[in-house]
Amino acid sequence: MTTRRLFDWFGDTVAGSGSSTAIEVAGLTLTYDELRAAVERMAVRLVSAAGRRPDRVGLLTSRSLASYVGYLAIQRLGAAVVPLNQGAPVARNLVITKDAGLDVTIVDDTSAKQLPEYPRQSGIPIVDLTGDRWRALLEGGEPLPEIGSGDGDVAYIIYTSGSTGSPKGVPVTHECVSSLLEDNIQRFGFADDCRVSQTFELFFDGSIVELFATWGTGATLCVPQHSEVFTPVRFVNEKRLTHWLSVPSIISFARRLRALAPGSMPNLRRGMFGGEPLNLEQVEVWRAAAPNAKIHNCYGPTELTVICTGYEVPAERADWPVTSNRSMPIGEIFPHLDYVLLDEDLRECSDGELCVRGPQRFPGYLDSGDNAGRFLSFDGERGAVYDGSEPLTPAHWYRTGDRVRRESGELVHLGRVDDQIKVRGNRVELGEIESALRRHPSIAEVVVVALTAADGEVDLHAVYAGDPVDESEFVRLLDELPVYMRPRGYHQRDSIPLAANGKVDRKGLTEEILPIVRR
Repeated sequence: MTTRRLFDWFGDTVAGSGSSTAIEVAGLTLTYDELRAAVERMAVRLVSAAGRRPDRVGLLTSRSLASYVGYLAIQRLGAAVVPLNQGAPVARNLVITKDAGLDVTIVDDTSAKQLPEYPRQSGIPIVDLTGDRWRALLEGGEPLPEIGSGDGDVAYIIYTSGSTGSPKGVPVTHECVSSLLEDNIQRFGFADDCRVSQTFELFFDGSIVELFATWGTGATLCVPQHSEVFTPVRFVNEKRLTHWLSVPSIISFARRLRALAPGSMPNLRRGMFGGEPLNLEQVEVWRAAAPNAKIHNCYGPTELTVICTGYEVPAERADWPVTSNRSMPIGEIFPHLDYVLLDEDLRECSDGELCVRGPQRFPGYLDSGDNAGRFLSFDGERGAVYDGSEPLTPAHWYRTGDRVRRESGELVHLGRVDDQIKVRGNRVELGEIESALRRHPSIAEVVVVALTAADGEVDLHAVYAGDPVDESEFVRLLDELPVYMRPRGYHQRDSIPLAANGKVDRKGLTEEILPIVRR
C-alpha cells in the first residue's frame, strides 16, 4: 500500500471534482475549489503568525468554518493538528499546549469559554478569527505568497485521559490514517454522491473518518450544530444525508425525546456507531427509524487509528446474534491487522484482553515514558510486557485494555479489563447488570456505577432515564442475577448525561450520586 498524506485525500479530490460541494456548515456552502482557496489563505496566516512553517498547530474551535479550513491548512503545511477541547478547563488546554510543543493556535467565537485566558497564558502566537475576522478566508485579493510544505510523519495528535491524571498525547502518522481510509471508504460505501454527517468533535478521533472519507471521495460534509446532533431525524432529512456517524448514546437521547419515529429516515444508507457499546435496544430503534440503512457497530481505541472493526448488523432480525451483554458484536479485526486475546497470564485464550498490531497501530505515546506496560511482545505461546528498556518496534502489540470474547462465532466487547469490579469478593461485570435492566420498556437508558460506602464496601447503584419504575419491577428484572449483583439503589433522571466526546459521563454520574447516597 502506498501511503497518502492526509491532505492528499482532499487535494486529489479538488483536482478532479473542484466544482462539487465539499462542505455545508453554519449556513455556508463551499465547493472544493472554494474550500481549497480558503485553506491557502489560512495557511499563509499560520506561517505569518508563527514566523515560519509551524510543526504543530492547536485547533481550539468547534463546528465553524474556521475549524475545517484550519484543519486542512495545517495539513497543507505538513504540520500536525492538535485539536483542543473548547469545553475543557483552560488549565488542561495549557498543559496540552506545552506538552505538544504547539507553535500557534487557532481560535474563533466557538472558543469563547477559553477567551481571553488561553491566549493570554499560552505563550504562543494566536490566529484570532473571532468576530468577522474569519470572513477574510473567503475573500480574494492580492496573490498569496508561496509557502512550502513540510514532510512530518505525524498527521494529528489526540490527547486521551491518562491513568495518572495527566492527558496522554497519541501521535498518529499519515501511514496509519492512509491504511484506515483505504479500508473504510470501500467498507462503508463512501462515494462522490454521499452526504455525510459530522457529529464528532474534532478532539474525538471519530471525526477523522467523517472528514477524510468524505473529502477523499468527493462527497459532501454536512455539519450539525451541537443541538442538532441530538435530533438526528430532522438533520438527516433536511440535509438529505446518506451516512450518519455518532456515538450510540445519541440514539438513546433521541429516543427519550421521542424523536426517532419508525420510518422517519427512509433515505439514509448507513448508520455508523462507535465510541461505546451499541446495545440491542438501540439497534432496534434505529433500524425502525431508518429501515433501508445498513447499521455498523465500529470499535477501536485512538491508539489504533479510530476504528479497527466494523460489524454489519444482519438485515433480518432473526439473524441478529444473541450476546451475553445484549450488545452488538464488534466484528472481526480488519484483515490488514493482527490480533490476539490474552488472559491474565498473557497466554492466548478465547476471552481476554485484545492486543493488536499492524499498520494502524500508532508509533507510541508522545511521552515515551507512557509506553511501558501498554505494549507487549508475543511469541505465539506467551506475552511479555514491554518495559521501555528497548526500542518500541512495529512487532510489538498494543494492549487495548478491552476485554473481548468470541460468542456464537463473533467478537463481543465486554468492557474494560480494569472495569471488572469485585463485590464482596465476587467478580462483577457492570454491563451484565445494565443489560438486564435495559429490558424494561420504560427504561430508555441505564448506567450502573460502583460506589465505595463509608464502611469500605462496594455498593452498586443504577441510574436510569425513562418513566418511573417500581422497585418490585427491578427485583423481577434482576431475579436471575446473584444477590451481590443487584443494585442497592435506583435513581431516575430525565436523561443520562454525556461527556464532551458524546459518551456517557460515568465519572460525572458517580460524583453526582455519591453525596445522595451518603446523606
